[in-house]
Amino acid sequence: MKIKETPLKDCYIIEPTVFEDDRGYFFEKFNEKKFEELTGMNGHFVQDNISKSSYGVLRGLHLQKGEHAQAKLVSCLEGKVWDVAVDLREDSPTYGKWFGIELTAENKVQLYVPRGFGHGFSVLSNHAVFSYKCDNFYSKESEGNVLFNDPELQVDWKLEEKDMILSEKDRNASLFSEKNF
Repeated sequence: MKIKETPLKDCYIIEPTVFEDDRGYFFEKFNEKKFEELTGMNGHFVQDNISKSSYGVLRGLHLQKGEHAQAKLVSCLEGKVWDVAVDLREDSPTYGKWFGIELTAENKVQLYVPRGFGHGFSVLSNHAVFSYKCDNFYSKESEGNVLFNDPELQVDWKLEEKDMILSEKDRNASLFSEKNF
């Protein structure tokens, strides 16, 4: 397992070591001890979530606030997504910056998104199955949401806006400048 820093503080790319032969492949998806040794971050997860979406679906930018804040380890199990993390921690040197990466079933890459970040993804394949490992339990009352096309953040979702399929909640999310996260 290789861990690479992103331009955002405390946000990491995890690339597995894949062993392939004519029977298929094997890889260690996550190792808490190695993760903590290499990053200094807590890698204990308590909840796993899976979503399936079709081409053009955009989910985000979501977060959990307060005592229910969540770090996430995300990956794409089927298909291809453009995954985005936005640093929403006001005391961070990368506050208000975003990072995007293509996650696919083929590349098996994962992204660690720390607490205090907004997160989202857009589906670039016919469909995608997306996995989220979370280090805290979900709480509806602690949901936060930043507008996907916020003019200040200028996130590139790798989709034409006419092709985007959004929930009502995501379409009506708060602006970054409102700091309602």
